[in-house]
Amino acid sequence: MDVVNALQWRYACKKMNGAPVTEEKIEKILEAIRLAPTSMGFQPLTVLVIKDLGLRKKILPIANNQTQVVDCSHLLVFCTWDQFTPAQVQAYMQLIMDTRGVSAEAISGFKRGLESLLGNRSIEENREWAARQAYLAFGVGLTAAAMEGVDTTPMEGFKPLELDTMLELDKKGLRSVVMLPLGQRDEANDWLLKLPKVRRSADQFFIHYE
Repeated sequence: MDVVNALQWRYACKKMNGAPVTEEKIEKILEAIRLAPTSMGFQPLTVLVIKDLGLRKKILPIANNQTQVVDCSHLLVFCTWDQFTPAQVQAYMQLIMDTRGVSAEAISGFKRGLESLLGNRSIEENREWAARQAYLAFGVGLTAAAMEGVDTTPMEGFKPLELDTMLELDKKGLRSVVMLPLGQRDEANDWLLKLPKVRRSADQFFIHYE
């Protein structure tokens, strides 16, 4: 299935059937998320991969009783870093040096640029920026799932503060942003499955400058 056909196939699954998704497919989706682009390659996010059904049952009321949370195979929670520290920047610089075999001096200008980017904004502005990076990874994950024939439900309809408290994300320096159940559609009981996809036409959606 090519990417356009995959995106035609996918929809916001409203009812999943509880069937497990193979670990091979899950790993491909997770690897696509890991490889997703972020500003300056900084990756200011962490993704929780929740397979445990007992934990997902606890999340269910926090997610406004959307049953995909418990009927899915795996629940992904995209979280951003709560604050940014010199240690995080230095760890990223070290990763670049180790991966590319370059010196600290060679990337000193890049380091200053990242420090300036983070340091010249408020905590809230940095949190909003990090959330946008999380959504980049989220979109890649959603598309990768479609390519693997795995159903998803983009899910903002949950109570982030309650979820953060239950999972003690503050101790990890994280804040939840958006969730993505991965599973298989319940073809007999999902009311949305048979309805046509509603999208604006290309001539309404795009403006070309040629």
